Amino acid sequence: MKDIKSLSDQVRQIAYDLHVYHGHGHLEKVYENALAHRLRKAGLDVKQQHPIKVYDEDGTLIGDYLADLLVEGRLIIELKTAKTLAPEHEAQILGYLKSSRLEHGLLINFDSYKFEIRKFAWTEGQPQRA
Repeated sequence: MKDIKSLSDQVRQIAYDLHVYHGHGHLEKVYENALAHRLRKAGLDVKQQHPIKVYDEDGTLIGDYLADLLVEGRLIIELKTAKTLAPEHEAQILGYLKSSRLEHGLLINFDSYKFEIRKFAWTEGQPQRA
C-alpha cells in the first residue's frame, strides 16, 4: 500500500496528463469517468459517486453527499469544471473529509486553461490546505 503522499502524487500526475490530453470544455462527468478509467488502468481501486453519510451527535442520519471519487479507500477527489476554484469548492471537500472521517482529499479543476489542483487534510477537527 502506498503512503498518502505517493498516492496523491500519482493521482496528480494522472490528472495533469488527462488535462493535457483532453483540455478544458467537457462536462464534469466526462472528466470523472476519464480520471476513474486512468486510475484503474494504473492499478488503483476507485469508487465513483461514493456515498458519504452525515450524522447528528445522537447518530441520526441528517444528510448525505456523493464524493466524485474515492481512491484506495482513503483519498477523496472532488472534480470541478469552473473558471477558477472558489471558497465554496474548498468548503465542499472539507465537509466531505469531516463527514467521512478521512484525512486527505484533492480538489481538481479541469475547466481552467491552467491545471488547478489543491490538496486538503482534515486532522482531529482541524482543516488544513496542504
